[in-house]
Amino acid sequence: MHLDEFQLHQPESLPEAISLAREFAGQFDYLAGGTDLLPNYKMHLNPRPHLISLDAIPELHRFSPDQGDLGAMVRLREMEGSAGLASRYPAVAQAAREVATPLVRASGTLGGNLLVETRCFFFNQSYFWRQSLGFCLKADGDRCHVVPQKEKCYATFSGDLAPALMALDARVRLMGPEGTREIPLTDLYPRDGDGIRRTSLRAGEVLEGVTLPPPVQGLRSIYLKLRVRPSYDFPELGVAVALCQDGGRVSHLRVALGGLEMVPRRMDALTDPLVGSQLTGESLRALGEAIRSAVRPVHNTFLAPDYRRKMTAVLVRRAVRSLTEGS
Repeated sequence: MHLDEFQLHQPESLPEAISLAREFAGQFDYLAGGTDLLPNYKMHLNPRPHLISLDAIPELHRFSPDQGDLGAMVRLREMEGSAGLASRYPAVAQAAREVATPLVRASGTLGGNLLVETRCFFFNQSYFWRQSLGFCLKADGDRCHVVPQKEKCYATFSGDLAPALMALDARVRLMGPEGTREIPLTDLYPRDGDGIRRTSLRAGEVLEGVTLPPPVQGLRSIYLKLRVRPSYDFPELGVAVALCQDGGRVSHLRVALGGLEMVPRRMDALTDPLVGSQLTGESLRALGEAIRSAVRPVHNTFLAPDYRRKMTAVLVRRAVRSLTEGS
C-alpha cells in the first residue's frame, strides 16, 4: 500500500480553509487527525488530489467542557482524560475512551469521529481485492454487494461519539461557502441517508464544533460498546443512554445507537412514551425488544445481524439498569 500524490494545504483560519474548499470543489478532503482518512487513501479508497488540513486553525482546538463547548479538532485523548467532561457528560468521555487504541486517540479528533467513513466488508479492502471481486457502489463500482442493487450503499456508520452526543441533545456548528449554521447533531445524519450520502453537510462545509446543553440536575448518561476485539475494534454496536428521574418516574430518556445501520439513530419514538412512568422490569424488557425490532443491521461486519440486534436489547437494558441502580 502507498499514498498517491496529493497537495497538502495548511490554512490558518476558517475563512482561508473555506476559500480553498471553494477553489478545489469536488477535488479535496478536509484532514483532521487522519487516522481513518490516510489509511483509506493508502488502499486507494476515493483519494482526492488536495487535502486541506485543519490542524493550524486555533479556534478548532478550543476545549471548554464546563461550558459544553468542544472544538472539532479536540483530540480524543484530551476528551477521555478530562475530569470536567467525565463529571458533566460521562457518556461522551466513555465513548472517547472506547475509540481504537491510545495511539489512535492521540491523533484522532472529535470532528473526525463524527464524520468517520462508513465501513463494509466489500469497501475496506485493498485495491487488488476489490478489483478481483468487482468494485462496489461506494468506490469505483456501480452496485452494492451487501444488498445487491445499484441505488443504495449499505456501509455501516462506525463512530462512537455520535450516539453519546446525540443522547445528550448536542448541537453542531457548521461553516461553509454559504455561511454559518447550527443544527441538532441528529440532523447531521439524514434519516434517508446511506453509506455514501451519510451526512447533511453542504459542499465545502467544515464541522466547526459541538455544543452540549448544561446537564439538568439528576441527569445521568452512559455509553456501552460491542466489538470483536475489545482493545481497538470499530463498534459492531454502540448504545448511549441519558436518563433523568423525578420521584421514581422518568422525566427524560434518550437512547441513541451507532454501529448498526448507515447512520446513527436516536429512538425518541420508543422512549418518549415512557416519560412520566416508572421503569419496571417489564417496561424495560419491552423497550429493549421494541428497539431490537426497529433496527436493521445487514451482514457487512464481523458479527451476524441477528446477534447484533439481540445484543441491542441486552445493552439497552444493561445501560438503563446501570443508570437507575446508580441514582
